[in-house]
Amino acid sequence: MTAEGTHIPLPEAALAPAHRDGNVLRWLAAYTASLVGDGVYFVALGWAAQKSGDPTEVGLVMAAGALPRALLMLAGGVAADRFDPRRVILGSDAARCLLILAVAAGVALTSPALWILVALALVFGVVDAMFVPAVGALPPRITTPDQLARITGMRSLAMRVSQIAGPPLGGTAMGLGGSAATFAVAGLLFALSLPLLAAVRIRPSVTSETEHQEPPGTGRPRTAREELLDGLRYIRRHRLIGPLAVASAIFELGLTSTLNVGMVLLNAERGWGPSGYGWIIGGFGAGAAAAATLLAVVGWLPRAGLTLSVTLLIGCVGAASIALVPMLWAAVVLAVLIGLNAGVFGSLNHSLIQTAADPAYLGRVTSVVMLTMVGIAPLSYPLAGAAIGAWGSAPVFMGCGAFAALGVAVALSSGAVRGAELPRR
Repeated sequence: MTAEGTHIPLPEAALAPAHRDGNVLRWLAAYTASLVGDGVYFVALGWAAQKSGDPTEVGLVMAAGALPRALLMLAGGVAADRFDPRRVILGSDAARCLLILAVAAGVALTSPALWILVALALVFGVVDAMFVPAVGALPPRITTPDQLARITGMRSLAMRVSQIAGPPLGGTAMGLGGSAATFAVAGLLFALSLPLLAAVRIRPSVTSETEHQEPPGTGRPRTAREELLDGLRYIRRHRLIGPLAVASAIFELGLTSTLNVGMVLLNAERGWGPSGYGWIIGGFGAGAAAAATLLAVVGWLPRAGLTLSVTLLIGCVGAASIALVPMLWAAVVLAVLIGLNAGVFGSLNHSLIQTAADPAYLGRVTSVVMLTMVGIAPLSYPLAGAAIGAWGSAPVFMGCGAFAALGVAVALSSGAVRGAELPRR
């Protein structure tokens, strides 16, 4: 096996396009159910915290899960590579199911103390740190390389569906049965994903020529720390994965805070009101959903590396410009443009990384990419808020857009990225 990654054949059934492959559709249904369960869980957690504490304590509860997720995400990548990723996913979902159903029973009997909710969020964050890298490592084990772009688009659509369906479902459960019923619905959604995941067929585990060997002169297997460091070296030395991971990290650090915290403050600054904010966020979601649909239907785009770089640049320019437009309709149009280009960039970036990665390193590669998105980038929220408070929205949006555009320079400076192509059947 080469360092650039090699894929072994799948059964004939897996040769069907991903959107018509029953094996992939079972995985997608399980993943969607789990994501909707996440949305319902956060509604339940927030409302339960609101009944038990003041606004500061609510914020503490809601943020508690982010810390273990950030600290343990890389360890989750090691676990996904060391063990069967489906087993890690099944174990994670089973743990979440039992945990949430136990809390639902407790909430039904008594009002939960704040420390119980904090403990729940912390444990949930630990489990998430195992779940996320394993989910990222599974698609190349259930489909062929030429279908990875399509399956990435399908996965992005599942995320959009969960964002649309999860909170309203949680709100409905809250109105009908309170926090206990909402926690129970989340637990049942996690339970629904378990038999679907158990029915997913995956190819046997693949080990590279160097992975899991005994370190020279030690006479013992690699430790988890050694495997983690080996994975980080693999990413750093890889001609394609290294630049793509850096470009993605710069993009997330530059734009995540402005598109989440900054958009709220920009909306207040312009006086567009809650409906205006809803239109802007809806526009971004519509653009991202359109990008996911494009990849899911087409399954391949030409000159993927250059397309990735161009869409990243357009997204950065749009994000920098949105604070300069005085009218709501123009901001909504820019939000659609940002979402569309960010969606294409993210899908192509993810597909190229999964295609190029040695299967033995997929969990660790995924954990590094996802760590920036869900662990490090949110830490910039307070900085973005403070900067906008001091200088206003326009300078901060433009500065963050310019910083994110450095990712374009990183991508285009790599010949491997410029010449990267997705496999095509």
